[in-house]
Amino acid sequence: MDMEQARFNMVEQQIRPWDVLDQTVLDALLKIKREDFAPEAWRVLALADLEIPLGFGESMLSPKMEARIVQEARIRDGEHILEIGTGSGYMTALLAHVAGSGSVHSVDIVPEFTTGAKEKLARHGISNVTLQTGDAARGWSNLVNYDVVVVTGSLPVLPEAFTKNMKIGGRLLAVVGECPVMEVRRITRLTKDVWHTDDVLETCIPALKNVQQVEHFVF
Repeated sequence: MDMEQARFNMVEQQIRPWDVLDQTVLDALLKIKREDFAPEAWRVLALADLEIPLGFGESMLSPKMEARIVQEARIRDGEHILEIGTGSGYMTALLAHVAGSGSVHSVDIVPEFTTGAKEKLARHGISNVTLQTGDAARGWSNLVNYDVVVVTGSLPVLPEAFTKNMKIGGRLLAVVGECPVMEVRRITRLTKDVWHTDDVLETCIPALKNVQQVEHFVF
């Protein structure tokens, strides 16, 4: 299989049609080998338009979803990013590339994901990432240290801790809601007491572990 042709096709046939046009993001998709982050059994399908099982009940998001999330975070060179949900480490690598001289701090509740991502990122020479095992589904300390927060699993309801502790000028990118109604949402903190919310697109992706649940009334 010609992986470079498949990578080109992934970008041109899956990702551009999903309105991913930021050249820095496209360059990252062409440079970072997604197949190196997929489980070996799924390597040949790593560039296909599907979610790939990672074990522990988790999956890699589809390439177009990963790309769109990275683009919609509107990351600038030199910014510091918190990623909640390391998973395979592939989106971590994309974020690190787009951040340039900045950095990524990535947290995952599954220790095996943290260990695996560390090895993969090192093999790719990506050094502006720190990895940590922890539960950040309901918030994370020191959010004011980050320009961008990216949540890679969905949240039925967005915990107030995320927005209240955001850096002024910072952006939070998360998928909020329950299937079949979820939105990729970008929240920007404009001042101490003012936030701006953009709903970017509708989607449906798996939830983070230990997320805050919506309270449903029973009649």
